[in-house]
Amino acid sequence: MTLRAEAHAKVNLHLGVGPLREDGFHELLTVFQSLSLRSVVELHSSPREDSPGPDTAVSSLEVTGLSARMVPTDSSNLAWRAVDAVARAVGVEPSDLPESARLRIQKGIPVAGGMAGGSADAAAALLLAREWLSESCGAPRLDDHALEELAAELGSDVPFTLRGGTMLGRGRGEKLTPVLSRGPWWWVLALADGGLSTPVAFRKLDDLRAAGNLPEPALDSSAVVQALASGDPRRLAEAIHNDLEPAALSVRPDLRRTLHCGAESGALAGIVSGSGPTCAFLCSDEAHAQAVAADIADAGVARLTLVASAPSGGAALLPADAD
Repeated sequence: MTLRAEAHAKVNLHLGVGPLREDGFHELLTVFQSLSLRSVVELHSSPREDSPGPDTAVSSLEVTGLSARMVPTDSSNLAWRAVDAVARAVGVEPSDLPESARLRIQKGIPVAGGMAGGSADAAAALLLAREWLSESCGAPRLDDHALEELAAELGSDVPFTLRGGTMLGRGRGEKLTPVLSRGPWWWVLALADGGLSTPVAFRKLDDLRAAGNLPEPALDSSAVVQALASGDPRRLAEAIHNDLEPAALSVRPDLRRTLHCGAESGALAGIVSGSGPTCAFLCSDEAHAQAVAADIADAGVARLTLVASAPSGGAALLPADAD
């Protein structure tokens, strides 16, 4: 059996970061939007004897595409963990399966760029594992609610990449409420050399706050929500905000040049995407986005520039022969 699924990148239009909680996470108030940038995950079933061990349903993982060398190909990969999580959730021991899963990820989302690339892989893998285990192995089929619970256990951004669209996120970002969005919206993504660890960005934010160098957390997203409902990109440009941006710029001061270049190129607004280091620039339409992307690329302040539209959908199964 061969199965394929896709999931999309995200951008945080508003990211308010509250205080550190007892569980080690920060309380968040964020507005997510899915982008047309996507990764495709394939699952190929193979005889069980191909498996490297009895404790996993996955026999191998191959990664190609954007920044593939930066992606782990062992059981630490979120997509690998997602398959095993579904198997455990339906009460199947990997050693009892007649088949194992070979995974292949075609990356179209920047790695370690604050755009939920690993979470998108996991969301796609959750769909694949549910389909494979129920259709090929005869396991019980998880309902959507159970799959979303597994997504939340895997990571804070996995539930959103599973559902897609435009959502208000609370808690760690996993508690989702749909938000009206009258797009389309056009974005330029400026990819930086190297990554920026999310835990490092949050620790730097805590340090800056402890030193009294930052304002209070921005835990009111109403301006962004109202702008999305209006469909006016200039209004949205005035409203987007990221509490993590000062921390990201403190760790990666080179990103200031990228943000400045985007502003000089005529972008309506620029923001560090999530924990960074990708910078996202809102534009008025596709032609404007292409022009801004070309200017940023010519300035040499980004490793790569990409143009994306929003919002896109959530994770979805694909026909076996789909591009």
